[in-house]
Amino acid sequence: MTQLPQESGRAALITGASRGIGYGIAEALVARGDRVCITGRNEEALKAAVEKLGADRVIGVAGKAHDEAHQAIAVERAMEAFGRIDYLANNAGTNPVYGLLADIDLGVVRKVYETNVISALGFAQQTWKAWQKENGGAIVNIASVTGLAPSPFIAAYGMSKAAMVNLTVQLAAEMAPSVRVNSIAPAVVKTKFAAALYEGREEEAAAAYPMGRLGIPEDIGAAAAFLLSEQAGWITGQNLVIDGGLFLKAGG
Repeated sequence: MTQLPQESGRAALITGASRGIGYGIAEALVARGDRVCITGRNEEALKAAVEKLGADRVIGVAGKAHDEAHQAIAVERAMEAFGRIDYLANNAGTNPVYGLLADIDLGVVRKVYETNVISALGFAQQTWKAWQKENGGAIVNIASVTGLAPSPFIAAYGMSKAAMVNLTVQLAAEMAPSVRVNSIAPAVVKTKFAAALYEGREEEAAAAYPMGRLGIPEDIGAAAAFLLSEQAGWITGQNLVIDGGLFLKAGG
């Protein structure tokens, strides 16, 4: 059995973390000694993630990210378990539609914004009131490169991620100097969420990247862990693009 590092005394809340990028962030924070509360919609998947990460350091709270009652309960449970929430990583997201904006159902667009943007603001408000306003901390919002350029057929998702980047800037300005707020914009990362973008054609998809491969959750987890640390103490309001060099080709 791998010996866990000594506890850091810090605690984090990570949304949408039963798998994929959220799990990668949780793994990185637990590995350095943080205690972590993870959220997700599927209770069984969440329980499995808690066990894998280490139930002595991690708790899970199941629920829908856009549900304000769930947001409040998750923050309350984290505060009860850890007595603090130094870090928040807003990773929960959805992309339920594929098609042209001219034809898209507006109700679906509202759902995308509720889950991808408004829930992030809700969690930020809750952690601010519960701990960060008086004690400081840091927030990382998981955006996407789809929010930085046209994203055909997943434009609603791209619009929401552009809003996520701007939400980051707004919160960074409002919450300084006690809380730093940054975002990360990944390109395609090998997760179940993004499987439709590469499954069955990974080699072809990876050929678009100068680094020669798609991203993995650990790539984003490591970057998030840095931004959620003292080493990033003079960084706020920034959007870190992690794209394996994809935009180099776009610019060339």
